[in-house]
This record gives sequence, structure tokens and C-alpha cells, in this order.
Amino acid sequence: MIETQGLTKRFGDLTAVNSVTLGVGEGEVFGLLGPNGAGKTTTMRMLSCLVSKSEGMATVGGYDIGRASDAEKIRGLIGVLPESAGLYEDLSARKNVEYYGKIHGVAQNRRDANIERLLKRLGLWDQRDTAVGSFSKGTKQKVAIARALVHDPKVVFLDEPTANLDPESSKTIRDVILELKRDGRTVFFNTHNLDEAQRVCDRVGIIKGRLLAVDSPARLGNLERHRRTAFQLERLDGDTVAAVKRARGGGVEARGDTLYVDVEDPLRDNPEIVQVLTKAGGRVVYVTDLSSGLEAAYLRLVGESR
Repeated sequence: MIETQGLTKRFGDLTAVNSVTLGVGEGEVFGLLGPNGAGKTTTMRMLSCLVSKSEGMATVGGYDIGRASDAEKIRGLIGVLPESAGLYEDLSARKNVEYYGKIHGVAQNRRDANIERLLKRLGLWDQRDTAVGSFSKGTKQKVAIARALVHDPKVVFLDEPTANLDPESSKTIRDVILELKRDGRTVFFNTHNLDEAQRVCDRVGIIKGRLLAVDSPARLGNLERHRRTAFQLERLDGDTVAAVKRARGGGVEARGDTLYVDVEDPLRDNPEIVQVLTKAGGRVVYVTDLSSGLEAAYLRLVGESR
């Protein structure tokens, strides 16, 4: 459904996206992960025909993003949640979504049904006639998501879809993404949230200007051995920290009363570290495994690209 070969974007002397090659299948949920300035938004904007490419090629639904006649067809095929919601603040939630349904030529009966279904699904139906200017950032984000879906697009581009949302609303958006997948739609979204990516993505790409890796979250995570564990103590002193550093040889960081330790095998290493802490007089309150395998892969790849 989405294919790129050597896709590149330059802004003057700055290469924001450097020769990205990937393919996203029909009905796949694909997450693009990377730090700020890594090229995630620029990649999405090229694919949705909002900015032109500098080099390479890309197709969406078989249409070429670099061909003007195809760009119009792509815009009718896709739904886009941009990094900024860009809503009409004086219009109600319903009117904002309705306006974009009209732009896409959705018939009134279908449009009205879609608006009701989406606003109810996103928990906005009771606020449907309220001007969005009075909404919180998170609620505006949900209106913008409804707007992106009102015309039943085959491909959905979402730029940080759960930004500014509380945990309950974030779960709602994740459920919507999975519903889109069940409907056979292709979802391409940017996120900083690695846990979110693991929950909903079939595959992820890690980008830092260039594409560093593409695979399923599980397979990327399984390549990593180094993880991080947090040991919270009643009181952490210098002698206790020194004892762990002697035992581990490195990868130890103290913040307040919590000690962060890099480990290879949590099941093997965590009990040994607890034993060292206890022997040094520390009283352990909590032990928390912080790093998923995907997080470890992400941190390594991004770090190595610097």
C-alpha cells in the first residue's frame, strides 16, 4: 500500500530525510519511531503530498507522490492527523468534522452516520455542538482524529495521535487504530511512545534522518540483551552505590534514592544486585524493569547514529 525507494527531503543544506526505503502492506499498522528532528513528520508529510520530495520515489495505493495528477488521488485515498490539529476554533466539534466530510465529497447520509459513529467512539458526542476553542488540547486531538477518518480513508497517517491525551483517552485511540486494522485499513503513525508502538504495531521503523531498522517490535527487542532496572531504596547513600559499582563494573546511575543499573538478563542479574544492596545495608522498596527490548534497541540504534 505504501512503497518508498531512496525517499529524500532537503531543506537547503539540511537533509531532513535521507534515502528512506520501506514498504507498508495493506491492512498493516506501521509505526515510525525516532527522536525530535529525526524526520518522522517530514516523511509523513511527503507521503501525504503535503511537501514535495527532493529525491527518490514513493507510491501510496499505487499512486506516485511526485506526479501532480496522482497527488489529488492520494489526498482522496488518505486521512491525515497532522502534528498541529488546525481546527476551526469557532465551529463545533460536529461542524469541524462535517466540513472535512464535505470537502471529501461524502454523501450527507453517510457523512452524518460517520460523524455520529466517530464522535461517540471518541467520547465526544455529548460535546458535539460545543465550539472546539473551549476544548483542552487532548479533546481537540480527538476531534482532529474524527476529522481524519470521516471519509473512511483506506490509508491513515497519524502524527503523534495520543499526544496530550490522558491514559484513558490514549487507550481509546489505540483501540480505534486496532479497529482500523480489523477493517483492513493501513495505518502509518509517528510516535515517541515505545509502549504504544509495541501494543498496536505490526512493524516499526526507527529513523534518525535515515532509516536505521525495520522489523516487528518483538524481533527488534529480541536482538537486545542490555536492559535497565530501577532499584528504589528507603535511603541510598554513597557506600551502597559504591558497592554496586564494584560488583557491576559500570552502568550504574544514582538519582535520589533510586539506583538505575544496566543489566543483560534481569532474571539473573536483579536478584544478585538486590543481594549486593542488602549486604551493603540498603533496604530495597521496589524493583522495576524499565527497559523493554524495543526500548533497548531504540536507544542503541539512535545512540549509534549520532
